[in-house]
Amino acid sequence: MKDQTTLIIGANSDIAKALAVEVIKTGQSHLMVITRDSHFYQQEQFNNSDIFLVADYQESTIQKTITDLNKKLTAPLSQVFICHGLLHSEQVTPEKRLQSLTENAFNEVMTANALTPMLWIKNLIPTFKYRLNQKKSCKIVVFSARVGSISDNQIGGWYSYRASKAALNMLIKSAAVEFSRTVKNVKLISFHPGTTDTPLSKPFQKNVPEHKLFSSEFVALQLLEIVKNTNIDGEASFVDWQGKTIPW
Repeated sequence: MKDQTTLIIGANSDIAKALAVEVIKTGQSHLMVITRDSHFYQQEQFNNSDIFLVADYQESTIQKTITDLNKKLTAPLSQVFICHGLLHSEQVTPEKRLQSLTENAFNEVMTANALTPMLWIKNLIPTFKYRLNQKKSCKIVVFSARVGSISDNQIGGWYSYRASKAALNMLIKSAAVEFSRTVKNVKLISFHPGTTDTPLSKPFQKNVPEHKLFSSEFVALQLLEIVKNTNIDGEASFVDWQGKTIPW
């Protein structure tokens, strides 16, 4: 029986799938995933993993899923990856001008990118307090973006997406302050994966240099190495795929 558990939330994204495959390859951690589409996880390599299929990300669903997860948790969570992200959809497009900002799109992007990840973290707090101790720690990675950096915003635009990632970063910073007092063995990391060759970035890849367009597998490996080498220090970190600090 493994002595640690990896949890991937929002596990249907390409990077999340790459993370799951790599966790299975290393064999060092039991894998749990939470997803709205479990088709990928029907593969034989995931036979010993715990797959939680959810219909939505309402808080009532989140609460029930965490309750079900705790019933199956045999080893403490050592790393959690929250992979939610919405940049565009049939109804949502990044705004180039302020005139394009709409209430419905803003609320949808803000909920997906800022509120939902924090609801997962909120509902996992009792799990951390009960399962962890001075010898066990957990690192939580939330997918952010460089465009969420207020001080690094030089070109504007993308109002809803920028605002949602900036809000996420502030929520992570605030939670880290609280955790430094109440859940001291948890590290919070806001992660910018770079431009990855996924459906999320597909419409915006035209001007991306070839060497700056990353595969999901590359990003997953980079992220796992970053998590491995990051210390529990009572503070939030905002880093890119190289492990370099991004200004808040």
